[in-house]
Amino acid sequence: MDRFRMIFQYFQSNSESVMNGICGLLALASVKMYTSFDFSCPCLPQYNMAYGLGIMFVPPIILFLCGLILNRQSLVMLEEWRRPPGRRKKDLAVIRYMCSSIMQRAMVAPVVWIIVTLLDGKCLICALSGSMDPEKFVGFANVSTEQVQQLLAKVPCKDDELMRNSSSRKAVSRYLRCWSQALGWSILLVLIITAFLARWLRPCFDQTTLLQARHWSNYIDIEQKIFEETCCEHSRLFAHKCILHFFESMRQEIKLHSFSLPRQGEGAEGEEDLLQGITDQDQVNKLLKTWYCEKPPLDVS
Repeated sequence: MDRFRMIFQYFQSNSESVMNGICGLLALASVKMYTSFDFSCPCLPQYNMAYGLGIMFVPPIILFLCGLILNRQSLVMLEEWRRPPGRRKKDLAVIRYMCSSIMQRAMVAPVVWIIVTLLDGKCLICALSGSMDPEKFVGFANVSTEQVQQLLAKVPCKDDELMRNSSSRKAVSRYLRCWSQALGWSILLVLIITAFLARWLRPCFDQTTLLQARHWSNYIDIEQKIFEETCCEHSRLFAHKCILHFFESMRQEIKLHSFSLPRQGEGAEGEEDLLQGITDQDQVNKLLKTWYCEKPPLDVS
């Protein structure tokens, strides 16, 4: 139990490193899911685009939402944004910094999925084969418009008897795959250049605002953790007191079977200090409401 407690405390104290690790695992999971996914284009004019674009964009949305759910700071940011100002003003720069940090981590896995699908090319071939101009490719002459749409829709299907050895199918497929890979590499290049510029140009600007936003972002996260830990400890002691008060006539049985109770007077003063004189449910509710609505100012002088 102590080992698990130490691991939990480590995760709490290193939440940023843990979130970076989770984002990396989601990115690797997205690649693994795509490589193990059996992509089968329906090869029907009315379904190809919906299926291809759906495979390209629906899983990234799911991965993005998973990144938001797994990131504890997303809930902390929402609470900080929605809480009443009370006695502590809300700093929009801190909220923007938290939102930016959350979005950057949550977008890693979706971007990896989209880049992998573009480099592979199957999704784009399935989605756009039916919208290609047949005049750009040989093999579609003397064919009615309806038949052309049917043939173009069958471009992703290599095993189709009509299109298996068709040079026009290979030409359309090669054309779309080249565009897909070019788009994937372009997106990757833009992201790398953007990350490079953000990394190396950041020291050229004033760091004061950034340091303040990072400091108070960490403070809000740590404050929330400590408050939750304190609430848990207070709840445990309050429940302990309530149970002892209710079962005063069964004190001996409780000693033997459920609790290791202190002797009369031992530990009572410590528990009373932690309870801060709170003796009923209304006082607890008032305390929690005060914390939410009128957070104390950040001043310990």
